[in-house]
Amino acid sequence: MNPRFRNVRRIGPVQVASYIARGRNRHLAACTAPRCDFSTEYDSRAAAELAARTHRCKA
Repeated sequence: MNPRFRNVRRIGPVQVASYIARGRNRHLAACTAPRCDFSTEYDSRAAAELAARTHRCKA
């Protein structure tokens, strides 16, 4: 089953979203720039937003 993303926010080229996996809230930060493979999962929303703000895209 695919996760249902909610509370999606864009910070520069990075999108931050929340979803529920196995009964727990998870947070994802993923860069939308072409040829950039940055994406990470976090337990807290603040950590995901910090990763989005500090991400420097290689592409």
